[in-house]
Amino acid sequence: MAVDPVCGMDVEESEGAIKTEYQGKTYYFCSKACLLAFSKDPEKFLEKDPPDPLKEIS
Repeated sequence: MAVDPVCGMDVEESEGAIKTEYQGKTYYFCSKACLLAFSKDPEKFLEKDPPDPLKEIS
């Protein structure tokens, strides 16, 4: 099980999962919206503490 770096949801690492690679690591997402947010500024989501799934995505 992976954690979406944008919203903090648990995500299955399945064949059809929404994912991308960044700096040699694979990241999994709960939705295309989270993937898009990550794609625009990956460092924004990687430099902070693990996401809080109860917080709204800005």
